[in-house]
Amino acid sequence: MCKINPRVDFAFKKLFGSEENKDLLISLINAIISAQEQVVEVELKNPYNLADYRAGKMSILDIKAKSENGRWFNVEMQISEDYNFDKRAIYYWAKLVTEQLSEGKMYKELKKTISINILDFNFIPDQTEVHSCYKIINTATGKDDKLHDIFELHYVELRKFTKQHEQVTSALDRWSTFLTKADKLDKDHVPKELASDKNIVKAIAAVDRMFDEEERLVYETRMQSLADVESKIASAEEKGIEQGIDKASKAIALNMLNKGIDRATIVEVTGLAESIIQKLLSHKEE
Repeated sequence: MCKINPRVDFAFKKLFGSEENKDLLISLINAIISAQEQVVEVELKNPYNLADYRAGKMSILDIKAKSENGRWFNVEMQISEDYNFDKRAIYYWAKLVTEQLSEGKMYKELKKTISINILDFNFIPDQTEVHSCYKIINTATGKDDKLHDIFELHYVELRKFTKQHEQVTSALDRWSTFLTKADKLDKDHVPKELASDKNIVKAIAAVDRMFDEEERLVYETRMQSLADVESKIASAEEKGIEQGIDKASKAIALNMLNKGIDRATIVEVTGLAESIIQKLLSHKEE
């Protein structure tokens, strides 16, 4: 069983952002983009480097790559829920575009830039599809006339992937299975639906032996920090709910006081302490 969670950004970065695993990155990209956009080779622009991570130069663990025909890719794994991720995704797409210009190129030389965001949380409401692709279209015709073909943004929402092994049919299904069920996959007993894909087999075999002692410590620290963030978010949400209930209860109590209802009944209905009812009454009389 895989002991390393490939959805943790530090692990994802090393697995897909290392020179020796460029074939895995190419396979992942090709599973997401269209048949017409398939990649043959990529050049990693910010390959995994532990020394850079130690020096704080790799605080954002995205993967930047350039394909053989000049297209640029930004691939990111996001495990923590972020309701503003749409804006972040646009920002990193735009940043990659401007980095092309920083090489001294003219606007006409800007290449298509594709942002791929793999999310371990539900993000797009009222949609059950795992994969969503956004482009700039002509709103009058509803068509992509290729005039602004430089922009393409993908979301893969892993929480929406619920297929069992026997339902797996596509390359994206296989990668989604690997990312969501790595802890249940054994390199010596790979399900036949995954075993036919050499890249998945390689990923399963690689994921547990890719860290040395120092890297494993970094990974575990990163795991703990992500867990702390999740705990704080949950606590804030719980506190917000409690505050909302308390505010609503006070509003109901005040309304009941205005109608002359006795305090005992208000306490029973709202669940508020009698001392709080007394304070509301005092404020009302001021």
